[in-house]
Amino acid sequence: MDRESDRIGMSRVKQFQSLAEAAVAVLETGDTREKATLGQAVVAAWKDGTISDIGKAAPPDRPARPPLPALRPPREVPKRKITAAPAGRIALLHALAHIELNAIDLSWDIIARYTGHDLPVGFYTDWMKVADDESKHFLLIADRLEGLGSHYGALNAHDGLWGAATETAHDLLARLSIVPLVLEARGLDVTPAMVTKMREVGDEASSAILQIIFDDEITHVAVGKRWFDHVCDREGKPRIETWQHLVRTHFRGGVKPPFNIPARELAGFAAAFYVPLGEEFLASRKVDEGKSP
Repeated sequence: MDRESDRIGMSRVKQFQSLAEAAVAVLETGDTREKATLGQAVVAAWKDGTISDIGKAAPPDRPARPPLPALRPPREVPKRKITAAPAGRIALLHALAHIELNAIDLSWDIIARYTGHDLPVGFYTDWMKVADDESKHFLLIADRLEGLGSHYGALNAHDGLWGAATETAHDLLARLSIVPLVLEARGLDVTPAMVTKMREVGDEASSAILQIIFDDEITHVAVGKRWFDHVCDREGKPRIETWQHLVRTHFRGGVKPPFNIPARELAGFAAAFYVPLGEEFLASRKVDEGKSP
């Protein structure tokens, strides 16, 4: 954070009686930069002991958002093609900024929503580290957009990501299955190609940001896997079968190959979990193609 953001964020943090209350405050902050920097201030306050009680507080059904970007159906969102011309890179970076903004809220939502689930303190510490990273990512991309002559909110975006939060609000295992182990894991599959393409078109600044995001995403998937395993083991549920059942039940998009298996393995996410679902996805596409006139 810069000094002014740090001062404002820390002044607000002193008002909070618990981590859950602070998490809800982040979710209810509409200004994107203020949301990101407030989250960073909450993490700093947890680390230095200013906030030490986990507490309880009801998160909103939806996080606060600025008036822009307009949320439209996916087909109305600009294409994300990386080109030497700025427009394609701006469209991609804008889409990524929107993903990171949702990721900030998803991280704080899991902290606030699942208090009372008899979870170790380490659960909250891990997800605050994830939230801190997501704030960092959003601010890096927002700054890069401005460096390219645009800004977050300049283009339309879609609202599909928050649907994962709504779908899994009732079930911690479902949330852990979908958000880190489907959505973030998908980032491990697609980000390396974007890093390379940005470098090929001469955009080293954007390439470096995407590399930071990729490296951090490995740790985020690892956090999701660690706590998914913890809850499964505590409840006496088989890990692989439980994950596959919850993904089939709560995620409509399918688990799409190809997979970056080395990166997923670095996160402790074994191929035995997701390769069978990738095969199911490919088989369903063949069936759909066979039905086409």
